Amino acid sequence: MDIAETSSSAPANVEEFRERLAAISDDLPKRLRQCADYIAANTDRIAVSTVAELAAGADVPPSALMRFCQILGFSGFSGMQKLFREAYTPGWPDYSTRLKNLKDNGSGSPSALLAEFVEAGRLSLESLAKSVDEAALAQAVAVLARAETVHVVGFRRAFPVASYLTYVFEKMSVPSMLHDGVGKLDHRFALRPGDAVLAITFAPYSEETLILAGDARDRGLPVVALTDRLTSPLARHCDAILTVPELDFGAFRSLSATIALALALAVAVGSARGEG
Repeated sequence: MDIAETSSSAPANVEEFRERLAAISDDLPKRLRQCADYIAANTDRIAVSTVAELAAGADVPPSALMRFCQILGFSGFSGMQKLFREAYTPGWPDYSTRLKNLKDNGSGSPSALLAEFVEAGRLSLESLAKSVDEAALAQAVAVLARAETVHVVGFRRAFPVASYLTYVFEKMSVPSMLHDGVGKLDHRFALRPGDAVLAITFAPYSEETLILAGDARDRGLPVVALTDRLTSPLARHCDAILTVPELDFGAFRSLSATIALALALAVAVGSARGEG
């Protein structure tokens, strides 16, 4: 099959991606074939890796990997990565659809909603108590307790967690800064040697949070991640990763367990600094 024919449009899903990859691989020149072989063996890395990381794995320059993405039909690497991030991220309906589903199921009365959200929160908290990684929690506390300033970043659903953490840090006399994105400012200039970043994001992951965490990592600053799974894109940036399970009701996700873990983390950091 001619390469030009296979690259007219981007694959719509992972299965089409695999078919396209198989169709073009035999006709590729050496460096692009190295890209194809590496990508085929490491598709699980696409969603959580940078262009440079994948290119290094394939032993090719980043420009060759970009060309490879274009041959597959993508405008660039971000298009290919988006395909895999969406494939491995649970889809969530918009709010109007969620409300309609609740009404259709007869679950929309205030008392019924309260009971269901309480139950989802209870189950989330019980799951957290059973699954928390105590070693990772201790490592996160140690990293943040050593920091001159803790930079807290979390957008959209994670913003209530980030703002509450900053509030508790203030009450615990822990120097901290909330990166809230107001005015489209990311305040990355405020990152200084000796500081640490506490990055919070859940699927679908905030690009702003990932960018700031990556920038901090590139500067040699430690990063602690609070996220939903070990395969989160934050994993490649962090020194310690805390994962928290959250059950949902009607596709509305609770923050009960996340807030509990955040509170424990903030108080533990404040206590550790006080002991120092």
